[in-house]
Amino acid sequence: MLLLGVLLAGATAAFVGLLIAYNLTGGPEYTVTMFGNHLVTVNQLGSFLTGIALTLLFGLGLAVIAAGVAHHRRRSLQLRHARREADVATSERDALAAQVSEHDSGTGSGTTDQGMVGASGGDGRAGHHRRRHLFGH
Repeated sequence: MLLLGVLLAGATAAFVGLLIAYNLTGGPEYTVTMFGNHLVTVNQLGSFLTGIALTLLFGLGLAVIAAGVAHHRRRSLQLRHARREADVATSERDALAAQVSEHDSGTGSGTTDQGMVGASGGDGRAGHHRRRHLFGH
């Protein structure tokens, strides 16, 4: 969206600049030429309204640029917040894992992977929850 706004504003500004550069002479009937080609003949009212239309197009381009920048800023803040939450969740998980391993080593209960039915899902496959899941397998 940002790129579209830049293209619209840039194209409008370039068009206006070329119109001014190629058409410095004027009169009651104004002949618009660009690159040696006759585009249109307009009077003062047509020239004024064309200027307003080009100004509105340029303003639309600037509005699209502003919306694109705001969208980018909003998305980056959301991403930063999600990363912060993921870091907090990871640190909490690591702290709980350290407590569990400390508790297991401190009690000396000697539990094996087969004894931890709740963590392995009850089918005896310890550590299955750590593997990457492939859909359909």
